[in-house]
Amino acid sequence: MLSHSALTEQVCALWPQAITPGALHVVSTPIGNLGDITLRALAVLRQASVICCEDTRHARPLLDRYGIGTPTQALHEHNEASAIPRLLDRLRAGEAIAVISDAGTPLVSDPGGRLVEAAVTAGIRVVPIPGASATLAALVACGLAAHPFTVLGFPERKGKDREDALAMAARLPHAVVLFESPNRLVDTLRDLAAIAGSGRQVAVARELTKHFEEIRRGTLEEVAAYYEQVPPKGEIVFVLAGATTTEPTEDGLRATADALRAQGFRPRDIVRMLMDEHGASRNLAYRLAHDT
Repeated sequence: MLSHSALTEQVCALWPQAITPGALHVVSTPIGNLGDITLRALAVLRQASVICCEDTRHARPLLDRYGIGTPTQALHEHNEASAIPRLLDRLRAGEAIAVISDAGTPLVSDPGGRLVEAAVTAGIRVVPIPGASATLAALVACGLAAHPFTVLGFPERKGKDREDALAMAARLPHAVVLFESPNRLVDTLRDLAAIAGSGRQVAVARELTKHFEEIRRGTLEEVAAYYEQVPPKGEIVFVLAGATTTEPTEDGLRATADALRAQGFRPRDIVRMLMDEHGASRNLAYRLAHDT
């Protein structure tokens, strides 16, 4: 059986020109299981002049496993502005550059977007090298209607921006993909239940492709209650089912108003959400928001 390094050598021998000179290669890497790397990605990473990484330390286990000794360079939100001009100069000089994130497909809730935008503006070719994606892995296993879908990434942690992001997720009529940290998952599920209704279906995918992979399906109330009892660990992606177009009932709107009030929302915010997210009339929303 070939070693991982020998496999990379053989791939490069069979595919000696996997890279495109003078092009930026956006390379997908595994989201957990290191076997989920494509042969093309191995060849590109081996043949590139430099690999731009979200975190060079995080990339090292993958590169070492497959015997890839290409130089690496950190590229993240704190150094993009200073690093991009030099990278563009190298691309203009004909070098092939690869960019990877810590896991999965770069630019989806990851750094690298500014480099791609700058390359496109400069007329430099951008080559996608597709592969693993936590978003797509969660969608295909969620058991919910997965097309069309919207990816919202990590919701804001607090304030009006958070309210607006969760309200958008709640009102979209199709699947919504969000990311969340383990310590904020229950709060986010509870906040969504207050806006979208506790009976909205959700699928929480945890540690995808890893040994402790888990997909927990149910209503927002059920899944939140489960993770209150069993605190989640690891990386999390979850899929919220789309909103239905059924006419809201007054009892349902009252329950939503009560839940929002318990979450600490002010009456004027409850009025707005009942109208915007649940289709309530202004008079009914005002009455329910102030009905204590």
